Amino acid sequence: MNRTEMTTLTDLNGRQVPSAVLAPVLPPCIGVFDSGVGGLSVLRELHRRLPTAALTYVGDVAHAPYGPRPASEVVARCERIVGHLADQGAALIVVACNTATVHAIETLRARWPALRFVGVEPGVKPGVARSRTGRIAVMATSATVRSARMRRLLEHHAQGVHVHLQPCPGLADAIEQGALDGTVLSTALTPYCDRIRAANVDTVVLACTHYPFVAAEIQRLLGYGVVLIDTAAAVAEQAASVWTDAQSLATPQLRVQSTGSMHTMQRLLLECAGFEAVQVDALAL
Repeated sequence: MNRTEMTTLTDLNGRQVPSAVLAPVLPPCIGVFDSGVGGLSVLRELHRRLPTAALTYVGDVAHAPYGPRPASEVVARCERIVGHLADQGAALIVVACNTATVHAIETLRARWPALRFVGVEPGVKPGVARSRTGRIAVMATSATVRSARMRRLLEHHAQGVHVHLQPCPGLADAIEQGALDGTVLSTALTPYCDRIRAANVDTVVLACTHYPFVAAEIQRLLGYGVVLIDTAAAVAEQAASVWTDAQSLATPQLRVQSTGSMHTMQRLLLECAGFEAVQVDALAL
């Protein structure tokens, strides 16, 4: 496919005159982004749900994590990334980061009205539905815990339910640095899991896309009687509901880009079925 763009040529008298040229149009893709590696958990579910869709992922590793950053800075980073994904042919954008969804998704929808956006939500509703005792915990970044969106979710879905909100400062950053198992991860997680156990809950929502990559250690520390809720599959299902087969490719493409270090992202791709051969590309943004 091609599109007509206008450029200028110089005529025999040295004057600049407009000229129409044909420029290639990139095939439509689903753009996915996160502050770093965490959104790969959503990318994995999207690929399972939409195996023929072209996917382009941006991990803003150079600016991770978003949680401690001012809202205005998070919005500015999201706008730059969405602009890049739109240039890459994205027709649908999945904001695979709770903090970015909280701070930026409404701004993004207003700025790019022609694009469809799907965000991630702290899974309060499925957590409440799954609980047998009416006592749940939500593990999230500090920004997500403090957000108006979290308050609205609690008001709408958690009436009469005890919800222990557990901010986990530093955890997403530790995962970005490659602490996916071992002593460093256990040290980072233990105080948070101790508080959750003391709250006597039976269901824990992983309300940051980084956390599913360390779910095994969270489960070990909380005990195997506690149910963990990961909302990545629900996000993929929502994205699939607004994607059409006509937008898919006979030979799907999968591109993964990082604005910073690529080591942890490449390691996680090796652990995701179907992504073993995908190479991370550097992105200056």
